[in-house]
Amino acid sequence: MSVQPVVIITGASSGVGLWAAKSLANRGWLVIMACRNLAKAEAAANEIGIPADKRRILHIDLGDQASVRRFADEFHGLKLPLDALLLNAAVYLPRATEPQRSPEGYEISVATNYFGHFLLAHLLIDDLKAANGRLKGPSRLITLGTVTANSEEFGGKVPIPAPADLGDLSGLVAGFKAPVAMIDGKPFKPGKAYKDSKLACMIMNREFQKRWGGQGVVFNTLYPGCVADTPLFRHTPPAFQKIFPWFQKNITKGYVSQPLAGERTAMVVADPAFASQTGVHWSWGNRQKEGRQAFAQPLSTRGTNEARNERLWDLTMKAVGLA
Repeated sequence: MSVQPVVIITGASSGVGLWAAKSLANRGWLVIMACRNLAKAEAAANEIGIPADKRRILHIDLGDQASVRRFADEFHGLKLPLDALLLNAAVYLPRATEPQRSPEGYEISVATNYFGHFLLAHLLIDDLKAANGRLKGPSRLITLGTVTANSEEFGGKVPIPAPADLGDLSGLVAGFKAPVAMIDGKPFKPGKAYKDSKLACMIMNREFQKRWGGQGVVFNTLYPGCVADTPLFRHTPPAFQKIFPWFQKNITKGYVSQPLAGERTAMVVADPAFASQTGVHWSWGNRQKEGRQAFAQPLSTRGTNEARNERLWDLTMKAVGLA
């Protein structure tokens, strides 16, 4: 009897997460769609043809740590194995004039994109370890990164509103509650808060590898290309939503469609070629062309300072109630 692989995908109701769910379901995986809006997820899954027997839809609000814990309990109640966890969901609120706060009092971009995923991974890591070898290979914890969080890539050098930079982590040291809203403790910049949260996620992957590598789990991040028309940008000005995809298609040549981004993400989750290395940031680069192959992209020094990364881990453990 063949083994049906099981994956959890956060933020699977739209964008890259939804299309990754479609691609993995087409491969025969059972996809646990972890979403805030269950009706939206159900409608989206039906619209693009994810078979009902290849999906389960469970509620999670990654910005609410109690919700993350309830999700883990609900998943464990299903008594399913877990072969892969895809940390995909993100909020991006570039026009916010004041920081929005999670129930714990944390700035919402960092609370959702980083803290929620950090907590979820810890609650499910034993499931991933237990699944090692079920698919004749390691289980996988995959995190969606972004070019804007890595200053080794052109997109990460864009100075508006500012490049991702966690500084000395003074915002976390101070408790990361009002009036603090930035990891570096500096004045609130909503676009930078998003970039910082994604840089923190990419650092998180490196720290997972340091602590849990060699225990049957592959820890990788990826940047599938610029998905310029994803719903992630729904809070940007309407003019930006029209101009940005055109600019990426015609000027930078970085544009990637949502289905292609989902397929690339599914490859990193499922294909044997992407299980041979761990602790890798996979990228398809800034300029796209037919048949483009993934390559291992280095992270900038802002993501590879070992002492700061370990301190970030320790501070995050406290922020999510694990220490």
